[in-house]
Amino acid sequence: MKITVRECGMEDLIFLCEFSCKTFKDSFKHMNTPANMKVYLKQAYSIPKLHDELSNRNSDFYFLCIDEEISGYLKVNEDKAQTDIHDPQSLEIERIYLTKEFQGKGLGRILINKAIDIAKARNKIYVWLGVWEKNEKAIRFYKKNGFYIIGKHPFIVGNEEQTDFIMRKDLIDLNTL
Repeated sequence: MKITVRECGMEDLIFLCEFSCKTFKDSFKHMNTPANMKVYLKQAYSIPKLHDELSNRNSDFYFLCIDEEISGYLKVNEDKAQTDIHDPQSLEIERIYLTKEFQGKGLGRILINKAIDIAKARNKIYVWLGVWEKNEKAIRFYKKNGFYIIGKHPFIVGNEEQTDFIMRKDLIDLNTL
């Protein structure tokens, strides 16, 4: 099994749109109404929205490929592209998604490590992310990888306001600053 991570470009826009909808729907459709899912997917993963995100110099997308098959992706943000916090010393991990068939195989750790490598290369002191408070599997995964909860923020899916925990992982010993 050959595992690679490659940066997404504008040429990936249509596929990124379809893949984003598929992975989000597969992960959360059982916990949201069909109407809310439809609204959210149209807002978050439309061609114009993803075009703007791919064009933003403060956001980067990466595909995780298994034997040339795209099986997951990562989106990271810094500065004004961040959805919260907006700390120039941080990198936000906005999205980590894997297709169902590749979940539970340790591949999420590859994407987390990619984000951490990016953050370190950009001299960030921590990474952070939002995770739905009801996504216990993901929360356990992030805690196992050194993240801790530092707060909450709203996450809107259709007409429902949900709560995301904000989780952080320090990349340096803050006691030495």
